[in-house]
Amino acid sequence: MAARTIVIDHGSGFLKAGLSGRNEPRMVIPSIVNYVPCRENPGPSYAQRRVSLGIDFRRPDTFSYPIERGRVLNWEGVEHIWSFVLESLRGSHDDSPVMVTECPLRTPSDRQKTMEIMFELFDVPSLLLADQLEMSLYASGLLTGVVVDSGHGLTRVQSFFVGRPLPSSRKTLEFAGQDLSDYLFKSLFRETCDHHNLFQMETVAAIQMSKCYVPQNLGEALDYRQNLPEGSDERNSYQLPDGTPVELSPLQRLAPEMFFSPQTFDLQGPSISQAVKDSVTSCEASKKPLLMSHVMACGGNSLYPGFTKRLYKELTSDDFSSTKTAIWLGSRRNFSVWLGASVVAHLSTFRSEWMTRQKYMEDRRL
Repeated sequence: MAARTIVIDHGSGFLKAGLSGRNEPRMVIPSIVNYVPCRENPGPSYAQRRVSLGIDFRRPDTFSYPIERGRVLNWEGVEHIWSFVLESLRGSHDDSPVMVTECPLRTPSDRQKTMEIMFELFDVPSLLLADQLEMSLYASGLLTGVVVDSGHGLTRVQSFFVGRPLPSSRKTLEFAGQDLSDYLFKSLFRETCDHHNLFQMETVAAIQMSKCYVPQNLGEALDYRQNLPEGSDERNSYQLPDGTPVELSPLQRLAPEMFFSPQTFDLQGPSISQAVKDSVTSCEASKKPLLMSHVMACGGNSLYPGFTKRLYKELTSDDFSSTKTAIWLGSRRNFSVWLGASVVAHLSTFRSEWMTRQKYMEDRRL
């Protein structure tokens, strides 16, 4: 394909976009839109609201996520974000092909809607819709292995053999980064919890990035944190953005434990490590050794300190320990889907999967 392929990876929490062949996306923006009344038509009806990108700090209660848990709930919001991205990346070139990654939960109607927007509204010359987990696989430089992707809205596991997904090996867990944020919101602010409160949002985000980690043993970690002496360098205190000190509970510091013990946080479903085991077990026994030697951890949650070490520990703790296990890590694994798509955009093996605008319009006339 042409050198200036625009690659868009639109997740539930963030959108990553840029030109193919680069080592990282040019744009990383929250997948958020807000609606405010038009000055000319200030009424509350849907038709009289104006959509904008991001959060309006004057009206923080008006924002929402157009994609939740990998499912598009608001196509107008998605369209607005894509419009901003294409305008920013196209420059003076309107002939750039576009590649959009897709969540495995997307339906045929979602694919049709994506093509309709891209071809009929944005006039892109050609389009490739690519599976997100498959793109993460290619980002590792491998064709066989188990992709473990934990992002904002979903945690997903998929086994691949020679570049092809293995039947029945896909596991989708509907708990991810937003559940960790929700736990911190409710435990930190209790009765005053408000997910649209900018102060609370900033506090939760800062604690997630600077204080949270995955313990190797929950019980031992809780005992350790509860018995820290006063004045310890590893104390649980945190200073809120307004300067107010707050004492974090041990479980708040250890909140990423929910990925390995979801029941502790009243979440349904198996742990990430169990999902990996279930995925591999669903495949032919002869493929198990090769799959377990290529486990790829990616997504924003894999960046929590201790995450990959804990995953390796649990994958080697029982009958799976007889199989050599290796966790493959990329330095930009939170961008793995985009990076894989950036590579695939230029592979001749995917040439037949591109849809041209001419072909789309011909199919529409039939």
